[in-house]
Amino acid sequence: MKGANAIKGSFDQTRDKLSVRLERAILVSVSLPDRPWLSEDPLDEIRGLATTAGSQVVGELTQKRHEIQHGTYIGSGKLGELQDLVERLDAEVVIFDNDLTPAQVRHLEEATQAKVIDRSELILDIFATRARSLVAKLQVELAQLEYSLPRLKQMWSHLSRQSGSGGSGGGIGTRGPGETQLETDRRLVANRIRDLKQKLAVAQARKTREVETRSEEFTVSLVGYTNAGKSRLMNTLTKAGVYVQDQLFSTLETRTRQWHIKDFGRILLSDTVGFIRNLPHHLVASFKATLEEARQSRLLLHVVDASNPSAEEHMKAVRSVLEELECGDKPTLLVLNKIDKIADRTVLDVLRHQHPRAVAISGATGEGMEEFVDAVVEALSSDFADAEVVTDAANGRVLSYLGAHAEIYRQQYEGDKVHLRCYVPKHLLHHIQGPGVEVTFLADSVHRNGKAG
Repeated sequence: MKGANAIKGSFDQTRDKLSVRLERAILVSVSLPDRPWLSEDPLDEIRGLATTAGSQVVGELTQKRHEIQHGTYIGSGKLGELQDLVERLDAEVVIFDNDLTPAQVRHLEEATQAKVIDRSELILDIFATRARSLVAKLQVELAQLEYSLPRLKQMWSHLSRQSGSGGSGGGIGTRGPGETQLETDRRLVANRIRDLKQKLAVAQARKTREVETRSEEFTVSLVGYTNAGKSRLMNTLTKAGVYVQDQLFSTLETRTRQWHIKDFGRILLSDTVGFIRNLPHHLVASFKATLEEARQSRLLLHVVDASNPSAEEHMKAVRSVLEELECGDKPTLLVLNKIDKIADRTVLDVLRHQHPRAVAISGATGEGMEEFVDAVVEALSSDFADAEVVTDAANGRVLSYLGAHAEIYRQQYEGDKVHLRCYVPKHLLHHIQGPGVEVTFLADSVHRNGKAG
């Protein structure tokens, strides 16, 4: 507890640094050859992030560069403009839509006399304010500490001196190399990171066991860019009543609800945290426990805000995170959402031409929902095998299991044997195979309505 209290005290400054609530902010975005602007309004997303974090945007600045200025990221001319903006608008914080080095942050703060934070710090701050459950809070704290650890030298440079040594002229017991305050902080942070990783490893193992208990169920997860409309779609499909707001990262906790589809059965549908481009790596790593449902799901519904001009880039960002979560090869249905907000339907036509297997819907108005449900059923039904099962007529275990989980379309008795033709989920076949049971596959797979448990 002593170490934890010391860390909490040390990180009061860090938390102050990360907080931008109610502060007057100036936004800065730099376009580079390997990181160009994605829309006509390059500050659109960072403006949304800043607003979500609670800041008041009072000024904006953009610049195109061929390469980064190593000292201050932006050129000297733009730095002068930024200094003028900060002074004229009485700004308290400058928010970059780029990731900065600790040295760049220091130089910019010295030049502007304002607090400077980068994109990753802003996202971490938003996650910190959104976290509600104990696990989510641990995940955010871990990500913040891992992000801050290499920056400790800059944050506590004023403490980087011999602790108690008093310099070379110190008294008895104070001479010698000693240990710097910086090294003490680093050790405390490293210890806290180790403890958090151990706690989250336990949480992830518990979550994995919980998810594995649903192995016989049809599990589907909603994934997508933040504010793509996943939670609203979740409410439309399940009447779950989950929190919905037109705001970035309104969902941090994964929720699972039952979704009943007529002539198919029950599906367990999970709503997951939204992704974003350049999501801090530490955040993705620490949130793996929360995203376990997506990792274990049989089908992913990749929800896209089709009305957003950067929809294609959002898809790429989501696919990148899914790859990092080792979900890149998982069966996925692309869902073009918010089509009610598209004034020019030729935009939707282009998206559908580029993604011919996608379905277009409006989670708000219900448009396209019938086609969407049919596509989900078809995707899940591809996991069904057409099989003939022969077993003893007295084998109540197998017969009962097939009655609950398969669609039996023919049943014949021959002596003490029963022959059943059925569509059965492939992932459940191991439950019926064994001594006294013969299974013959009649086709590799079918695309038809199956029967979920």
